[in-house]
Amino acid sequence: MLKDLENNFAQLENKVLNIKKNYVNLSDKFSELQREHEELKMKYDEERRKNQVLAEEQKNIKLYSAISGNPDYNRLMKTHINRLIKEVDHCIAELQNSGL
Repeated sequence: MLKDLENNFAQLENKVLNIKKNYVNLSDKFSELQREHEELKMKYDEERRKNQVLAEEQKNIKLYSAISGNPDYNRLMKTHINRLIKEVDHCIAELQNSGL
């Protein structure tokens, strides 16, 4: 009976050691995945910023082409001018409403 208890205790001890080893491995893997996640998040944010800059540059190039008289961009220029006029009208209305 004592032999059986010792045998059971040894098996239980081995299982606990295996669980502890698995826990350490999983903990290390989790830390590694967290670092990788942060790196990917930073890369994503950087690429998103680059994309925004490129979109703004593309918008400016189209606007410059419209200003330079490129017939393909006449509608864009008209739309841009109309938007600016509406903005100025809105500002004038705000100034009139404020009593200035």
